[in-house]
Amino acid sequence: MSVGPHNPHEVSSFTHLAAEREAAGLFMAKVYRWMTLGLGTTAAVAWFTVHNEALLGFVLQHFLLVVLSPLVLVIALSFMAHKLSGPAAAALFLVYSCVMGLSLSTVFLIYELGTLFGAFAITAGAFLALSIYGTLTRRDLSAWKSFLFIGLFGVIAALVVNLFMKSNFMGFVISCCMVVVFAGLTAYDTQKLREIHASHNHRSTTSLAVHGALRLYLDFINLFLAILRIFGGSRN
Repeated sequence: MSVGPHNPHEVSSFTHLAAEREAAGLFMAKVYRWMTLGLGTTAAVAWFTVHNEALLGFVLQHFLLVVLSPLVLVIALSFMAHKLSGPAAAALFLVYSCVMGLSLSTVFLIYELGTLFGAFAITAGAFLALSIYGTLTRRDLSAWKSFLFIGLFGVIAALVVNLFMKSNFMGFVISCCMVVVFAGLTAYDTQKLREIHASHNHRSTTSLAVHGALRLYLDFINLFLAILRIFGGSRN
């Protein structure tokens, strides 16, 4: 029995789908490279700061300013990254990563080094699994959006309240909620970024990749801090 030639339309569709997947894969690889560079920069700056007496003194003396500065920068990046030129977006992202490093340097004063490495390993493993899920699942995660963002605002409100209450139990509950929210956001953002790339006609611009890296960077950092608070024992 002879087998007839493939339908040209089916071959064309298959080729187009393969090209889409390859383009999305290359884009996400670029996003992960920028995210990794941001995390590495933050870790390096935090490590340098805690071992530099003058710089650490500045951070402790102006702690509120140092903590609020990343918030201002992340708002600017979130709204402007996709509008900026590639070099400008990349520079702003690296500046943000450095400022976050200053802000997070104090975790070296609070937690043992082994605890920090353990929390980082758990976070990295969870992040990898969630990113793979967001990439491979055929389920549309858009339905998670409302739940995740309501949860995010709820966590922020609870954190503000607990600044005054200073309840260890409430802090533990908030950290558990943060793990759930940012775990969901990791999977959601991974899937969403692939859709955003497709909607931009597969142009893997640096600014678009940096915008995506920022989202995943924030998911990773917040997931790490939540896990650290749950499992980490302070030096005291």
